[in-house]
Amino acid sequence: MAALPVEVLLGLYLGFLTGIIPAMVAWALGFIFKYFTGVSIPGFGVVVLAVALAGVSGGLLALADPAITESANAPTVVTGILVVTGLSLYAHAKGDQLGANFPKRLSFSKLRERTLSRDVIELIGGRDEVRLTVTGDVADMEGYPPLSDDLRAEIHAVEYTFPADLQIAALEERFAERLRTEFDLGDVAVTVDERGRASVAAAPPFSGLSKRVPAGKRAVSVDALVPTGLARGDEVRLLTDETAVSGTVVSARSGDDEADKRFAAEAPTPDADVVPATDEEAPSKPVRAPTTTGGEGQLTAAVTRADATPLLGADRASVVVEARGTRLEYELISLLRRTGNRFRRFTVGTGSDLAGRSLGSATVRETHGVAVLAVRRSTGWELAPPDALELAAGDELFAVGSRDALEAFAGVVA
Repeated sequence: MAALPVEVLLGLYLGFLTGIIPAMVAWALGFIFKYFTGVSIPGFGVVVLAVALAGVSGGLLALADPAITESANAPTVVTGILVVTGLSLYAHAKGDQLGANFPKRLSFSKLRERTLSRDVIELIGGRDEVRLTVTGDVADMEGYPPLSDDLRAEIHAVEYTFPADLQIAALEERFAERLRTEFDLGDVAVTVDERGRASVAAAPPFSGLSKRVPAGKRAVSVDALVPTGLARGDEVRLLTDETAVSGTVVSARSGDDEADKRFAAEAPTPDADVVPATDEEAPSKPVRAPTTTGGEGQLTAAVTRADATPLLGADRASVVVEARGTRLEYELISLLRRTGNRFRRFTVGTGSDLAGRSLGSATVRETHGVAVLAVRRSTGWELAPPDALELAAGDELFAVGSRDALEAFAGVVA
């Protein structure tokens, strides 16, 4: 007779070997019953069946059979029974859990409406936002030139923050747009799993300066005394001996300052159509536009075709920076904050109480204390939506209200 430790180890080996099929049966039974009937099979019944399938006559009753417990290999058999019992209980619990969470009807639209796992959101310490990072290697896109090592490393190091109530498909689109804008990529594809891990495949930039020149404009470079603090997107007026031309800065360099040399390689100017970030949707890192340090240098501006010719014939130009005025959308956000209100975006969930109801019947303002300023759906924008507008799953609501009211409204929308 072997020593007791050897008998126990042999029992563990036999338990795992013979418990695979019973565990699979226990998982299948737990999943099927929970999925189709909503009822969980008692764990004791599953264990008895699993031990019986493992080849021990009578299931758990074998532990009370003197012929087994008093036999020469009793430690091996008892250990094997306990291992099979543990495996079957674990598999049954997992099958039961999957059956409870598995969607009853699968469709491509349902798959695209998936959201991040709740424990991922809690893991980063906030209910309203989720932080996404790139996992694995940044892959090259088939048919495009490969990425440089430096660009690949920069993409891999990014970390973006988005609202937690967004569907995974929307997160993928926004992540890809951020990468495309920040690194001027030719193309990019992003896949985000329910754990908030992003897989990225990207193509390098197709062009440099020409991509930043608006349609119908021409980029012209002139020697000039470049003002301090000039940034891409600034409106300037170029004065020569013969003409005065208005244009938009697309590149500038003054002196030998390294920051100015990197001016043309930095992130492009944000579009005017981008919705301003609120305190619930703030970037993970502050963004600072690259600016010139001032001095003798060169400036490249986008001008009309008619204005390009006189500038090309000029040896030098004087630069006058023009005021762009106040961005009204940001001024509105500031006014709201000063009155104790916030501006926030919500996505109507599939199981939301608002799905299928009109704004008037939902009495959003009276019941929840928030005002819906706009609704964005696949067909376009609805500004100042009427009470008769019927909401549907996937619609984005832009609402204003106090912080507490918006927090409570988030649960109703989702």
